[in-house]
Amino acid sequence: MIDTLDINIETVERSRISDVDFDDIKFGKICSDHMFIADYKDGSWNNFRISPYGNLRISPANLALHYGQSVFEGLKAYKSEEGDVLIFRPYDNAQRLNISAHRMCMPPFPEDIFIQAITNLLELDKQWIPSNPDCALYIRPFMFASDEYIGIKPSDTYKFLVITSPVGPYYPEPIKVYVETKYTRSVQGGVGFAKAAGNYGAALYPAKLAQDKGYRQLIWTDAVEHKYIEESGTMNIMFVFGDTLVTPPVSDTILDGITRRSVLQLAKDLGVKVEERPVSINEMIDGYEKGILKEIFGVGTAATIAPITVVGYQDEDYILPDFTTAGVSQKIAKTLEGIKTGKIEDVHDWVYKL
Repeated sequence: MIDTLDINIETVERSRISDVDFDDIKFGKICSDHMFIADYKDGSWNNFRISPYGNLRISPANLALHYGQSVFEGLKAYKSEEGDVLIFRPYDNAQRLNISAHRMCMPPFPEDIFIQAITNLLELDKQWIPSNPDCALYIRPFMFASDEYIGIKPSDTYKFLVITSPVGPYYPEPIKVYVETKYTRSVQGGVGFAKAAGNYGAALYPAKLAQDKGYRQLIWTDAVEHKYIEESGTMNIMFVFGDTLVTPPVSDTILDGITRRSVLQLAKDLGVKVEERPVSINEMIDGYEKGILKEIFGVGTAATIAPITVVGYQDEDYILPDFTTAGVSQKIAKTLEGIKTGKIEDVHDWVYKL
């Protein structure tokens, strides 16, 4: 355990792990025994502690509840066959948390403390990491304003927490998506590139409308013309046109996904041609009709790699082959999974070993 930071640790009297059926894990339904908490006050982070997982007490005037000053991250830990605890790209998440915090007028959280918080927390709760295939321990760091104040201004105080949850697949099956051309996820100059809580709250209603039509998620389009594809629900989106992997470039309207970065690098490692460029709805449909479009898939920490087999657009469904056992996406998925679990050499130094 890293001991460079003074963290007060209070452990549970009884672990709840014996109550969990690890053969039937629902994503995000169960949290592990402990959580990390830190407070920001008078210009610095302090009061570092690990406590039993439980409810927080906050004022009804909590500024985050009223004005949405809240950001978060998501990453995963795995167990190798030798029993080692492996965390995938935690430094990237630490950096991105602070990019989001800066945009939301929040203080940065020190990256070294971010890593140590997760390390100490997992030392206590590493038995919660599932060993089942396609399972992991999901790690959720988040930060929110904690001033008790009814008035629109940046908070002077904040809380940073880390909770963890054993999870199975986010999308157990290939998904159906609907192309959204009325509602907008993000605009230029907005907060679409940040993992701000409000981004996801604003997406719930249009996502529900799509779900009412039988689709699992949305494909978001640009705010100006609703012509160019940006993301798919909780994921970055990728296409295979012929022998080329194509994905929209990151911008201030598209999240710079860490899984996205990993997939693009692994595609290049596997000799796949990669293009980061705008993709229009027309190009997607034209590629489908000409047989050039081979695969569509979403990528993200929760979803990892999720094949998309149905795209709904203007009352018509475009049905793609199910590439859950073959195709570019699944070659990359197998490689990525191997790196995360220590079965394949980590040549890019992505894995942090406890």
